[in-house]
Amino acid sequence: MVDTRPLGRRPGSMRTEQRIVPNPGALAVGMTGVPENGEIELDLRLEAVMEGVLVTGRARTRMEGECARCLDPLAEQVEAEFQELFRYPLDDEIGGVAAGVEADAESEDEDYYLEGDLIDLEQVVRDAVVLALPLSPLCRDDCPGLCIECGAKLAEAGPDHGHDDRVDPRWEALRTLGEEPGGR
Repeated sequence: MVDTRPLGRRPGSMRTEQRIVPNPGALAVGMTGVPENGEIELDLRLEAVMEGVLVTGRARTRMEGECARCLDPLAEQVEAEFQELFRYPLDDEIGGVAAGVEADAESEDEDYYLEGDLIDLEQVVRDAVVLALPLSPLCRDDCPGLCIECGAKLAEAGPDHGHDDRVDPRWEALRTLGEEPGGR
């Protein structure tokens, strides 16, 4: 939770804040995720505007997973940027019904609201970090992956790695066709 009282609800006022928060849990997609005991570093900029508080930020954390090609474990930093408007509660004098603002039922479900003078950033940070996680992470851009025959790591197997030219028995008869003089 971030306290907005220092802004004073004066449009144009701004402050920055840096925080380290624990991972709220379940930040993962496919083959990558943020460790359960991980921390997320937040750089926040809070700006008071007429409708509420505009939060612009950057979240940095450590991602762990495995390479999509060779299945080696990997760990690296992931960074996600976000910007979200947290509206003043509708019953407020400044930004709500008293000011003559009518709320659209559909947009009300999509909007974020201040809880008193506090902002709950958990869902915004969660969405930003999960969207920044790679779906198919690679240990390196030119990772050759695994051999489809034996499962050996091609990066370690070397250039002479190969298998017999095994032919499906159903196609074996076609091989002899090309070898016969004159063909049939």
